[in-house]
Amino acid sequence: MPKGKEWVIIVNLPNKLTILRMVLIVPFVICMLVPGLGDAGMYASVALFVAASLTDLLDGKIARRYNLVTNFGKFMDPLADKLLVSAALICLTAQGRLAAWISIIIISREFIISGFRLVASDNGIVIAASYWGKFKTTFQMIMIVMLILNYGNEAYQVCATIITYVALLLTLISLFDYIAKNKDVLKEQK
Repeated sequence: MPKGKEWVIIVNLPNKLTILRMVLIVPFVICMLVPGLGDAGMYASVALFVAASLTDLLDGKIARRYNLVTNFGKFMDPLADKLLVSAALICLTAQGRLAAWISIIIISREFIISGFRLVASDNGIVIAASYWGKFKTTFQMIMIVMLILNYGNEAYQVCATIITYVALLLTLISLFDYIAKNKDVLKEQK
């Protein structure tokens, strides 16, 4: 257990936001999957998902602006993001609102990128997020909210379908862009 100054560094505001994001996953999944909650469960799920997503936006900005970047944050922030999105995709797939193959592609991309980052980190290389990755994340968040709300009118369903395929396309583009820009990371180091 960290003591003194080390503990203060771990529990700075950005890291607290990252921890909060992970904690919010539990009530989010409960609201998504517990039967009988109806509209209250749906709106609570959206509120929890949006709140968790906003912590992702804030923690990085605060950490960089106030020089509060920690190893804990570097490791846990992307992990919290992947857990949140994966939990949402799995819940939506379980409810029949999202095809399993789409969830598999999106979650697989996250594992591949995590692997790249791990190898890069071992070689002392920091790989920054790309604009494609940021667009991908934005569209995935919009897609998840739209699929949770699942309004029944036809125009909404068409829009949700379009957003889903745009999110999927951006997921693949960001993956290929990431691999192309960082392929040297996989070369054997001397």
